[in-house]
Amino acid sequence: MRTTGLIMAGGKGTRMDLDIEKPLLEICGRPMIFYVVDALRGSKDVDDIIVTTSEHTPETAETLKKHGIKVLETSGRGYVEDTQEAVKKLGLENVLVISADLPLITSDLVDEVFSRHKASGKPALTVALSESQIKKVGSKKGCTRLIPAGINILDGKRINEEQLEEEVMIMDRVEVTLNVNTPEDLKLARSTMRSIQPFRRQ
Repeated sequence: MRTTGLIMAGGKGTRMDLDIEKPLLEICGRPMIFYVVDALRGSKDVDDIIVTTSEHTPETAETLKKHGIKVLETSGRGYVEDTQEAVKKLGLENVLVISADLPLITSDLVDEVFSRHKASGKPALTVALSESQIKKVGSKKGCTRLIPAGINILDGKRINEEQLEEEVMIMDRVEVTLNVNTPEDLKLARSTMRSIQPFRRQ
């Protein structure tokens, strides 16, 4: 069964309060979304990559197309709604859904998530963060005990089901904790990337 990496890049990014679209924010000289693309390209479990954009991110769509990356425009109504729309439009089966604002993600981490999903035998998996790790990293997120990280695997054939049995994978690592939603997150992502880039593997 082919597995598609679906990168979600259609949000408004209103919390950033910047003129540039959020997926195109530069970290160490590269648009943030390209780190996510590279991580999926290097994964042994991902066969195809598609980025969802919307009317909120037209420049992101054009930039990706120039680099030969597949783009699908969705309605931009929301993360969940756009995921469902993309899966249905494309008839996707096994799908890894990941946010475009996780620039520290690596191929090894993506493969680790797939291994956990396969071992679980469940139709869906969500990666979650604990509040303690979020506070440790210094990211400005909410204060519930477990917080979705923006990485999910699902059986696209069952997308119309109201609720799927899912495996919850708690992953307290900076690669998934640090998603860029605020200017403070962006500063932290840039400084972290500078410190790890010499040792970074995709």
